[in-house]
Amino acid sequence: MKQEIKYKPIGIVHSPHKAPKGTPIQPLAATDVAAIVEIFPEFTEGLTDLDGFSHIIILYHCHLVGKSSLKVRPYMDKNAHGIFSTRAPSRPNPIGLSVVRLESVEGNMLHIQDVDILDETPVLDIKPFVPEFDMRQIEKIGWLEKNVHKLSESKDDGRFQD
Repeated sequence: MKQEIKYKPIGIVHSPHKAPKGTPIQPLAATDVAAIVEIFPEFTEGLTDLDGFSHIIILYHCHLVGKSSLKVRPYMDKNAHGIFSTRAPSRPNPIGLSVVRLESVEGNMLHIQDVDILDETPVLDIKPFVPEFDMRQIEKIGWLEKNVHKLSESKDDGRFQD
């Protein structure tokens, strides 16, 4: 089945990260970076009870990436890898995922921390992060095993931008 799928954004991110270059590449490398997610009015009712969670998963459209490629050189390695073994944004479906800290919900505004998401990014969905659902015992992390220590110094260098 190769039908086109379309999504309507439910909101937009207001972030201090104005351009891809220099943006942290994962939420853990963006500790204490604050942002606001503005949920569009017609979706505000869906925020009921979200304030009971300390962390949320934000799914978003990577709106500034260029052409996708099935092999990419990710930020933390010099070698090319298959796109599905990376978290690079330039994907066949440029969907991003970030687990962020939810500070508060004020009306249709979510105040979040640990943000690696660009300003004006369209939000596709929000889900509560529940460790009992979302955490697993991990045995291996592939090519990242020798590179994961580079996370704190790795920043977007603009290679996947339009």
